[in-house]
Amino acid sequence: MAKLLLNLRNVPDDEADEVRALMREHLVPIYETRPSNWGISAGGIWLSDDADYPRAKAAMDAYQAQRGALARAQRQDALAAGTAETFGALLRKRPLFVITTLIGMLVVASLVLLPFLLLRG
Repeated sequence: MAKLLLNLRNVPDDEADEVRALMREHLVPIYETRPSNWGISAGGIWLSDDADYPRAKAAMDAYQAQRGALARAQRQDALAAGTAETFGALLRKRPLFVITTLIGMLVVASLVLLPFLLLRG
């Protein structure tokens, strides 16, 4: 029976391509399902044989550790260079968006807490 290796929801194209290449490199047979037309299913990369799962999982763990380390290094470089997107930078660049988002969050939190506050008294 097939086993899901990678859900493609919010996965960048370059990462999906690298995972496909990694599985080809390790001779792990995979197939792919495409996202649904209405966005219910995001698609995925599946292993054709369950017996390949330990080998594929070990390769994925090593790949994800390497990709995570690279992403953290890029983030640190961007922070050091002052080009990273931070809350302050976003507030300076798009103040109306940030303030509107914060107000929206407060409204939603207030609506969630309102029944508890009304029942308390």
